[in-house]
Formats: sequence, structure tokens, C-alpha cells
Amino acid sequence: MDIYLLGIIAIALSGAMAGAWAIQRATGLSGWIDTIWSLVVGAGGVAAIIFANGGNTRRSVVFIVIALWSLRLASHIGMRTRGAKEDPRYAKFIEEWGDSAAWRLFVFLQVQAVAAFVLVLAVYLAADNDASVSRPQDFLAIFVAFISLGGETLSDYQLARFRKSPGARNGICEVGLWRYSRHPNYFFEWLFWCCFPLFALTGPAWSWLSVLAPIMMYWLLVHVSGIPPLEEYMLRSRGDTFRALQKRVNAFFPGPRKSLPSPGGEVR
Repeated sequence: MDIYLLGIIAIALSGAMAGAWAIQRATGLSGWIDTIWSLVVGAGGVAAIIFANGGNTRRSVVFIVIALWSLRLASHIGMRTRGAKEDPRYAKFIEEWGDSAAWRLFVFLQVQAVAAFVLVLAVYLAADNDASVSRPQDFLAIFVAFISLGGETLSDYQLARFRKSPGARNGICEVGLWRYSRHPNYFFEWLFWCCFPLFALTGPAWSWLSVLAPIMMYWLLVHVSGIPPLEEYMLRSRGDTFRALQKRVNAFFPGPRKSLPSPGGEVR
């Protein structure tokens, strides 16, 4: 493992997120933070791949996977942010922080830089593997990567289409993948990061560190900055309608809908 390379990448990630903080303070739009973060993780991953010691085929496959993820997510968030709609998660944080919002947001984004480094490390370990891309787990990793990219893209498309419908202002999206998970986009985002341990494991002794990426993403999405603040916002804005959704649809992992009795006694 090239500690010197990873150290340079860590410093660059920290600097990039400081730049994201400056852009948020200048524009007042927090969506640019996640846009920049997506590009920063992708750029860090590409830099790590270039200097990894794996074979050319392995590095090329990992490069394609991380580049597609970065460009897709950054373009999606960027297009949404151009609509000048503030992200409710960041809006809640900034409101709670009050007068200390500026410096607390800076610290928060440096924590995001640490999270970005964990992800870049997983990408590096996936590419820093001398084994040829011929093992069953490599093909499983490719399958997981493209299924998750496709699922997240479809989830985002279905939600964007719902938001343009007449009932979107007071309604809740329950179309397509959103019928089986309250946050299918988060689920597929987590699933995507499961592909890198599959690429990495059975490589060098330290390749097990790659499992930190999906573990961290699950913790962040399910318990910290993903589902909790977003569902709190939905409860404030949708009230009992969203509470009913919570009872019949899984929060994260897609699964069968639960049948609940309606006020008239019918099961739906």
C-alpha cells in the first residue's frame, strides 16, 4: 500500500471540501456540497487507480465503475441544485446550528472529507490487486456495480417524475421502486460500495480494509445524515400521511409492502 500517495489524496480531499464550504457560503445552496463531494470522491478514486499496482484490466474495470458513479451522481445532484431548491437535510442542520453554522458546517465537511477518504481507499484496494479479472467474485462485483447504478438511476428518475405530477406537493412517492422501500436510492447507493470489497478481497493482506466503505455508508445513510434528517422533514411536511407510509413500507432494504387496515376496516 502506497501510504505516501494516500496521504496526498487525503490532503487534497480536505482542501476540496474546504472549497465546497466556501461555495456554499457564497451561494447559500447546500446542494453544491454533495455535487462537489461526488466529483471529489471520483477524482480521488481515479488518482488512486492510476498509481495502484493491479493489472491493467483490473484497473480499467475499477476506473469505469467509479467514473460512472461519480459522473452520474454529480450530474444528478447538480441539475437538482440548479433549480435553487435547498436540501432539507442541510437546511435543518444550519437552522439548528444558528450563529455557529459557518464554522460547524466547515467541520462537518471535513468529516465528509474523511468519509471520502474511506471510499477512495476502498477503490484503491480494489485496483491494487494482482489477480486477473477472472474470479467469480470479480464478475459478481461487476454485476453488483451495474445493478446498483441502474437501480439508483431508476429511483432518481421515478422520484423526479413524481415531483412533476399534480399531487406531488402534498403527496408521497410510492411508484416503482418507491413502493418497496422508502429510500431505494439510498439502498442502491450503499449496494454500490459493496462491489469494491468483492474486487479487493484475496488481494494484499490489508485488502480487508475495503469493507469499511460499505459499513460506513450504511451507518451514514441509515443512522446519521441520510434517512433520519430526511424522514424528520417528511414527518413535519406530510404528517400522518408519511407515518402511514412508515408502517407499510420498509425504510431501507426493499421488501414486500405490509398490509394495514384502513379506517373502514378494509385491508390495503
